[in-house]
Amino acid sequence: VIYDEIEGLGAPQPAILPLQLSSASDRDYDFLVSTLEKQFGRLDGILHNAGILGERVELAHYPAEVWDDVMAVNLRAPFALTQALLPLLQKSENASVVFTSSGVGREARALWGAYSVSKVAIEAVSKIFAAEHTYPNIRFNCINPGATRTAMRAKAYPEEDPKTLPTPESIMPAYLYLMGEDSLTLNGQSIDAQD
Repeated sequence: VIYDEIEGLGAPQPAILPLQLSSASDRDYDFLVSTLEKQFGRLDGILHNAGILGERVELAHYPAEVWDDVMAVNLRAPFALTQALLPLLQKSENASVVFTSSGVGREARALWGAYSVSKVAIEAVSKIFAAEHTYPNIRFNCINPGATRTAMRAKAYPEEDPKTLPTPESIMPAYLYLMGEDSLTLNGQSIDAQD
């Protein structure tokens, strides 16, 4: 659907490159970079929005294999992808890297386990990339989508009526802001999509 919408706008033909984030290797990232470079020459931005919830149990009983999966998808993959794609981002006049955070990424909460730890850490990754200022043409920020009508939210709060929550489409302007030229002076920040 998104592929068709992009083509319908007359934009360059999009690339669909599936990547298993929980187990991606350096070779996978190298292939991704090579393919994107051949097809587009540069990269103007990255939105890291993939994530998994894991389990909502006490840390004392948190399964190590679930912990590892959550960290691989929510923390290692965004870091490794960003690192691998930096050469393509450098070729852009003004690139933007947006990491998806969470309310539990700013305040540790009981029963949020690996998900909370991964989001606290991704906030730090974004701020460190920004503070190091290695690439002045690339800005790094986080976005907290807030309570949104998604499958992950329904899994985390099964008793909640999803119809009371904003749709992902309704919070898209905040994402577009961070990816676009209106946020050129914003770097190392974390914003709330619903503010």
